[in-house]
Amino acid sequence: MALNSSDGFAAGNGALLDLSLGDGTLPMFVVERVQLQFSVAADFVAAQVANNVLVLALSNGRILRIDLNRPEDIDDIDLPKKTTEVGVIRRMFLDPTASHLLICTALGENYYLHSQQKHPRPLARLRGVSIESVAWNPALPTASTREILLGASDGNVYEALIEATSEFYKKDIRLKNLHRLQDGSITGLWADALQGKADVRRVMIAQHHRLFHLSGKIGHGHDSSGSVYTKLFEAEQPTIHELSRTPSVAAPSALVVSPDPPETNPYEDERVERAYAWLSSQGVFHGKLLDSLEADLGTRVFSQSKLFSKSQLIPTEAGKRRDGPEFIDAIALTQWHILHLVGGRVVATNRLTGAIVYDQIVLDPGQKAIGLCVDLQKNTFWLFTSQEIFEIVVRDEDRNIWQIMLGMQQFDAALQHAKTPAQRETVATSYGDYLVGKGHFLEAAAVYGRSNKPFEEVALSLIDNGQPDALRKYLLAKLATIKKGAVMQRIMIATWLVEVFMGKLNSLDDSIVSQAEVSLNGNPASTKEQLRTVQAEYQDFVTKYKNDLDKRTVYDVISSHGREKELLYFATAINDYHYVLSYWVQRERWAEVLNVLKKQTDPEVFYRHGTVLMTHVATDLVDILMRHADLNPRRLIPALLEYNRSFTGPLYQNQAVRYLQYVINQLKSHDSAVHNTLVSIYASHPASDEAGLLSYLESQGDEPDYDPDFALRLCIQHHRTLSCVHIFTSMGQYLQAVDLALSHDQVELASVIADRPMSNPQLRKRLWLAVARKVITQSDGIKTAIDFLKRCDLLKIEDLIPFFPDFVVIDDFKEEICAALEDYSRSIDALKKEMDESSQTAANIKVDIVALDQRYAIVEPGEKCYVCGLPLLSRQFFVFPCQHSFHSDCLGKKVLEQAGVRTSKRIKELQVQISKGLVNGAKREAMIGELDSLVASACILCSEFAIKRIDQPFITPQDNLSEWAV
Repeated sequence: MALNSSDGFAAGNGALLDLSLGDGTLPMFVVERVQLQFSVAADFVAAQVANNVLVLALSNGRILRIDLNRPEDIDDIDLPKKTTEVGVIRRMFLDPTASHLLICTALGENYYLHSQQKHPRPLARLRGVSIESVAWNPALPTASTREILLGASDGNVYEALIEATSEFYKKDIRLKNLHRLQDGSITGLWADALQGKADVRRVMIAQHHRLFHLSGKIGHGHDSSGSVYTKLFEAEQPTIHELSRTPSVAAPSALVVSPDPPETNPYEDERVERAYAWLSSQGVFHGKLLDSLEADLGTRVFSQSKLFSKSQLIPTEAGKRRDGPEFIDAIALTQWHILHLVGGRVVATNRLTGAIVYDQIVLDPGQKAIGLCVDLQKNTFWLFTSQEIFEIVVRDEDRNIWQIMLGMQQFDAALQHAKTPAQRETVATSYGDYLVGKGHFLEAAAVYGRSNKPFEEVALSLIDNGQPDALRKYLLAKLATIKKGAVMQRIMIATWLVEVFMGKLNSLDDSIVSQAEVSLNGNPASTKEQLRTVQAEYQDFVTKYKNDLDKRTVYDVISSHGREKELLYFATAINDYHYVLSYWVQRERWAEVLNVLKKQTDPEVFYRHGTVLMTHVATDLVDILMRHADLNPRRLIPALLEYNRSFTGPLYQNQAVRYLQYVINQLKSHDSAVHNTLVSIYASHPASDEAGLLSYLESQGDEPDYDPDFALRLCIQHHRTLSCVHIFTSMGQYLQAVDLALSHDQVELASVIADRPMSNPQLRKRLWLAVARKVITQSDGIKTAIDFLKRCDLLKIEDLIPFFPDFVVIDDFKEEICAALEDYSRSIDALKKEMDESSQTAANIKVDIVALDQRYAIVEPGEKCYVCGLPLLSRQFFVFPCQHSFHSDCLGKKVLEQAGVRTSKRIKELQVQISKGLVNGAKREAMIGELDSLVASACILCSEFAIKRIDQPFITPQDNLSEWAV
């Protein structure tokens, strides 16, 4: 058994009422017949829908439970007793979560069925009670129903709690009779929690002619009966709405509430605004279920409710009953409409206007509906007959609500329900016109900003009425709604706003001044507060819409009003720090300049204003520069040189030097321009002290970052002798360095430089000779000069004699001459000894050569070749001093294997020429000797040949491995 549809439904062939708005909108209400693909042998007698679960009661006592999400799965449930014993099922009540089901039969038997069970349980304590209505517990259900209210046909209201677990089966239910109402049955019940508080409840009770509203605190179930509603019914007095005339008993009566909105999650603690409707013989009394804790809540609910009479709700063309007057058989509430079942017609009426928006014949002649049900959680609506199921599909039913709210001048609600920009603009226009009519220009300005009313009309209206504040508010609101692509419109409005702000600020300033002049005791505090408010509003405006403002235009506008603070705020907001700095620099407000500069990260700001700031606040500027390691020092050099040009203090106070030293020593800059600038400042300083320059030059080492030629020119130009000497030395020009040092009588410095070229003794001696000439020339005594020159180990007394004066007494350097002669004598003796040793060595060599000619080796008769293993004497052989012997051909093969390419090639050439007799005589003898020298140059077993064979194994595959066994 199944329902034929992918969603559990299949559309029928009922006619539709087209309620489109002329723009292709689908009808708001459509009744669709659900095609059943299961057959039953009985008619439907009752039906309920909740949480996408459909429960059908059949006339034979069976119950079908269908999950509409899986319509192919149908639970077929039977009552414990036959229909003949308990009667036909009269009513069913299903809670909104589809967890609990109450089943009532015609003979007063009542059953309970939980969603996880397949067998209904009889409720013995409710036997004989004809239940007409149920108010489910507003809290989320658990295994039990918790406390629920039951309304009976005899006017009794019961509180019941039914447990679904097995241990409670024998206990039946917990039941308490709360109250008995006279004059008829309880046709409707509703209970909910107020303000989200579980201990404060509202209960509504409906009869044919009366509607009760009861609210207050409930108990905790700790009394003997365990009731929670007893306290509410005993302590609170209900508010009653009663019909003015006696109702017809035959007229149906019901109490219904609106379902959850489509976007609501029923399992979250989200407050839902609900409406109620009470069906009586006079029509439908409906209103909002206000959520409040006030004592007069019931009075307010009923006072704000209204009655739709039967004549309003039943169309004139509706068919009349054959057996009596017209009645509304059943009602249901959607979010904004009331659905009525009138005979075989479904009629939908707008709750706000009472207008009928849908009227359609659904049932065939003779058909009778058994129920009109609402799924409160899923917001679906169902109509049941004894054989068919219809779904009333609601589409976009709030499409016209904004227009209705607008007509009722409920503008906030209309804006809330307007969906398209055009709808919202229309509402805003009407709202603005309404506020202007009331004289509320400020409120109207904000609303007009979201409307589609012509800009010029609104602006001129506000100007003509002398409302500059409202104009400012309107322009701000309008600017917020204009699209980003409308660049010109945004720029024009934003610029106009700047003018409006400046005029307002000037007006407030004038008011403060005038108030102070009129009375010395005047208190312009309120005006000052308003001034601060407008200034804050201006700053917010600039921050938000700075991209819509033309920089030059805004500068001109604000400057024309003389608003310095606002001018600088705008420049700061758009990051135009060049303008801000230029502004303060022109006014020589150096403290403000430095405050702005401390916040900058753009290097261009420092490059652009560096020159003037170095001139006036050099120390503070350098402090700031040293916090920005990302700057390019090369671009600051003009500012540093300009500052140095006018600086007259000592070098240690020079801020240019301070910054350059920071760049070189801390930032490790290798930029030659930076180093040359520092050299230039050092060299050009009027002080004669070269300590700073020399210290820097010495720190550069042998590979300086400065340009030596440039530095040398500067030092020569400014007579920095010591620095020049250092530069010459670093360039390797020792002669020039020594000459320059000696020309300025710097003998010690010259001597130090003369010792530098240790790897070039000739140059070193030449340098020392220059130093010697200077020393001997300036020395008061020859003895002193000679002692000084002893520091060099290259100079001899004979080198110094040419520098002595023509008339000098030999006694002054007699000791030095004697020492020199003694050195020469010792050198001669040493040479003589070496010559004798060389002669003896030559004689020994001659003796060894003679002995070599007489050297021989003894070969035993059985000795074998170390290569082939055959007797050595069988053919020509070689014997080495190491006693290894080889056949000449065997030795030749081995040498060819291990010798180089060139040697091998030569050996082969000699062997070919000798074997073929290509040469004779002395040339042949020479070739044989050359061949022997190549082949027998060394023993192949204990010479370099053996070392080259170190990577070859001792044992080869051709050897007998057993011979190597240990």
